[in-house]
Amino acid sequence: MDYIEALNQRRSEYSLSPELPVSQDDVVKLIRDIISVTPTSYNGQSPRAFVLFGDDHKALWKIVEDSLIAKIGPERYQKSKGKIDGFANAAGTILYYEDDSVTKKLQEDNPSYRDNFPVWAEQANGMLQFAVWSGLRTLGIGANIQHYNPLIDDRVRETFGIPEGYRLIAQMPFGKVVREAPRKPRLNPEDTVRVAHALV
Repeated sequence: MDYIEALNQRRSEYSLSPELPVSQDDVVKLIRDIISVTPTSYNGQSPRAFVLFGDDHKALWKIVEDSLIAKIGPERYQKSKGKIDGFANAAGTILYYEDDSVTKKLQEDNPSYRDNFPVWAEQANGMLQFAVWSGLRTLGIGANIQHYNPLIDDRVRETFGIPEGYRLIAQMPFGKVVREAPRKPRLNPEDTVRVAHALV
């Protein structure tokens, strides 16, 4: 699969099964290879990723379920139950974090850009998520991105031993695609990307 085709195949896949077309080691290697080449401001390298498989993966989505029930009650949770069960039925989940101590140090060392570093860190994490999401497709794996943080942050940290100072950004369940999501309409690239020329 070439680069553009991998990007084209990436979409939010919600119909996932626990089988994988490759080994767990292959998935972890892909993520490690991608994080090592993802750009970050001042080469801060603040993004972190934790990969959950099997019972650990299911434990995460049990935390999500328990946290939602505690917040909105069991009756309202029934509207979300099918979606959460679907995530739990996947093969694994990638937890994306930011090591905020890196950003803080960059702010201290470069006070002129202090306000920019948190924004740049978020951008770097987004680039990592997109790169991994697309990379998984080259392995025949589908995924989607969720954001149940900060509701689940404390329990996830306690359960999986996440270091203090790491801030949860997103959760990416992944697995074998059972039923591919339909393509969504896209704007004409000629309207969204233009060659600009100076007016004077």
